[in-house]
Amino acid sequence: MSVYLGIDVGTSGTKTLAINVDGTILASATAIYPLSNPKPGWSEQNPEDWWKATIQSVREVLKKGGIAPDAVKGIGLSGQMHGSVFLDENHEVIRPAILWNDGRTTEQCHEIESAAGGREELIDLVANPALEGFTAPKILWLRQHEPENFERTRQVLLPKDYIRFRLTGEFATEVSDASGTLLLDVKNRKWSDRLLELLQLDSALLPKVYESIEVSGQLSPAVADQLGMTAGVPVVGGGGDQAAGAIGNGIVESGVISATMGTSGVVFAHSDEVQTDPAGRAHTFCHAVPGKWHIMGCILSAGGSLQWYRNHLGGVESLAAEAMGVDPYTLITAQAEQAPRGSEGLFFLPYLTGERTPHCDANARACWIGLSLRHGKSHMARSVIEGATYAMRDCLEIIRELGVPISEIRVSGGGARSKFWRQMQANIYGQEVCSINAEEGPAYGVALLAAAGTGAYSSIEEACRSTIRIVNRVPSETQAVDEYNRAYPVFRQLYQSLKGDFATIANLVGNS
Repeated sequence: MSVYLGIDVGTSGTKTLAINVDGTILASATAIYPLSNPKPGWSEQNPEDWWKATIQSVREVLKKGGIAPDAVKGIGLSGQMHGSVFLDENHEVIRPAILWNDGRTTEQCHEIESAAGGREELIDLVANPALEGFTAPKILWLRQHEPENFERTRQVLLPKDYIRFRLTGEFATEVSDASGTLLLDVKNRKWSDRLLELLQLDSALLPKVYESIEVSGQLSPAVADQLGMTAGVPVVGGGGDQAAGAIGNGIVESGVISATMGTSGVVFAHSDEVQTDPAGRAHTFCHAVPGKWHIMGCILSAGGSLQWYRNHLGGVESLAAEAMGVDPYTLITAQAEQAPRGSEGLFFLPYLTGERTPHCDANARACWIGLSLRHGKSHMARSVIEGATYAMRDCLEIIRELGVPISEIRVSGGGARSKFWRQMQANIYGQEVCSINAEEGPAYGVALLAAAGTGAYSSIEEACRSTIRIVNRVPSETQAVDEYNRAYPVFRQLYQSLKGDFATIANLVGNS
């Protein structure tokens, strides 16, 4: 039996799964690690934690699946996008990795846009505006604030590509993840020599770029022995977590889009051509499908908002869930279901870590607006779920504005596991949503890329058609759609009304 591994280096943990050639999941395992927030707005991790978690999860999968050492025929890699791993001349990590949800680089974003000649000129070069989460501003931040570390830096890698280096000894990336560095000429699928020149960055800092399906290296003998595998297993390019998740959802043709409600939230649309949002609200990246692109809206705290609610306000529910042996989210969503649609005028803005689409504002903050004596915890819980879903609709509306056809919305992530939240998504999006048989996200997508890249399928499109099918459809409800259509413009206006106050608050905290 031929087996293909997918490894996803996430923000909270690394997940590994194994599939066979027909896409059946043989085993999966996750190893978790901490997140560090050394200052307000900062977010860092130790890359060594990713490596230890990779070893642990791979070995567990091989054991749980009873997979023989020589059965694995390919490995695919996915991971959190944009994070910066800085390596010295000895290939040692210089400092903790700066992550996708780190907001320290506003000044460097302005510097990049200025160097390019303005936002429009930058979008013309790399298809996207400068955002704090991207990689390029992090490199400039290191140069300005930690010059000794910058001088030591010889290679900058994305999180999954650091794991690739540890597995194979190769410095490599692929087009979908590289698109999120802000240094890739997205249209031509190669590093932007022009922008690197303008920013005075040496291209030698960056790894070779592959297509996602291409083999980028082979498993080294030492690591193979450590994992209990055979040396020489091909490692394909893989994909950034969003493109990989889209592959895992079968988003490989025009008209089919995904709405993924994980810690962050992403609305993802396949595109046969390069389409950019002139306002820079949505991202245009290379897809993991060779020669294709995608348009993506990203909100930073989707399921993360409900996680925050659970951690800080859901103590009673968490204790009750533990006593009952159920997931705390089950009790929290059941509580939310007791409140009426619209939460009786209570709105939650889910900007716990700033916001990307559509506001591109690291200063944005979360808040409840509209609280009254009528409101209780059920309203608060429901408004958090509604707020995250309204923010996802913000992304969807931009994709609609750009004229991208939407014939089918496939939902996934934590927001798709709950029947209540699936129905809310259909009602707020104003369109039927569906879910598929595979719920393993990016790890599943890169396992399929590994299978296709090593010859089990003629293309990634064939791999998706052969393994992915719709298992559930949730139509929207006319009355609920009408109610949410009346409330949604209020949600949109609240950010505009508070934008200046958010900046004032950020300055107040920064000066304290």
